[in-house]
Amino acid sequence: MSRPVLYIAITGHGFGHAVRAASVAAAIQQLCPEILLILVTTAPRWLLDSYIRGEFIHRPRSFDVGVIQADSLSMDKEATLAKIKQIHAAGNAIAAGEVNFIRTNRVGLILADIPPLATKIARSAGIPCWMMGNFGWDFIYRDWGGEFLEIADEIGEFYGACDRLFRLPWHEPMTAFPTITDIGLTGGSPRYNTDELREKFGLSKSPEKTVLLTFGGLGLQEIPYHALSEFPDWQFITFDSLAPDLPNLLKVRGHDYRPVDFMPLCGRVVSKPGYSTFAEALRLDIPIVSLTRENFAESPLLLEGIQNYAYHQILTPTEFFQGNWEFLHDSLKPPKQSQSVAKDGTEAIAQTVVSYFQT
Repeated sequence: MSRPVLYIAITGHGFGHAVRAASVAAAIQQLCPEILLILVTTAPRWLLDSYIRGEFIHRPRSFDVGVIQADSLSMDKEATLAKIKQIHAAGNAIAAGEVNFIRTNRVGLILADIPPLATKIARSAGIPCWMMGNFGWDFIYRDWGGEFLEIADEIGEFYGACDRLFRLPWHEPMTAFPTITDIGLTGGSPRYNTDELREKFGLSKSPEKTVLLTFGGLGLQEIPYHALSEFPDWQFITFDSLAPDLPNLLKVRGHDYRPVDFMPLCGRVVSKPGYSTFAEALRLDIPIVSLTRENFAESPLLLEGIQNYAYHQILTPTEFFQGNWEFLHDSLKPPKQSQSVAKDGTEAIAQTVVSYFQT
């Protein structure tokens, strides 16, 4: 009897989509190790390995572009438009190649986050396509107007062929999807004992004076690390390999650790608007300090989400890049909502996928 095979198609934008899809893949593997996972993404293998402990197949393929960016805040609409047109022109050939692969490997289900082309591939292969996300790319592009409007309409038609959407918190309406299941936050969980991390990395500060700086896979140009000199009795942690060597800055090197592993040591996470970072911090009840982000329609939804459910601060880019980081001395604002957001999205999707293969 052949193994059940799950094909996970991940949007080619930053690291956030890969992180949340890989966290679901890891949960599926824990529940049912016999399911063979195929992760189809341009995200690096080390990132997937940092979430998925068991075996899986990594198939580097690009189905969409997301948004082309110089860093986590700067977007290049012209380059994005050119790349979308290039992928669109090759869409039929890309789909045909994947259908052949899917049939050869007897894939039983596609789970996508959230490349539109996945539904075309699934339909052609004669298998269901489920998706997960808090926004569709039609939502992002429609906000940009012009030539992007026609692209948004086409993407909406692709999403209309999705068999089931797991809609994450902090979402846009996602009206293109015919069947929607609302679920909780997704993300990974810390893998290391906090005392062991403290000892290994010499972290002696209290959480109130320990800050994680994390800006996703694209990072930020010109993080003003000089501001850290104003806080000699604080501990800062970064995964930025280009950061300067400073006495109060721990640079975590290599791929054995993830930001989520260090979050329990911290009194706040400083980030840009990004679903995966926000979700992993909030699943652990860690306060979030976020920059604002212009011209990205998902950003206000994410910022509203942390204002409703997390202890938080919202910074303008000027306060972050040109200030002396006085915000660290300010009190965190409490969440506006008294009830908490559901945090079981990873487990809920995983259980539904496993149940599908078992029935």
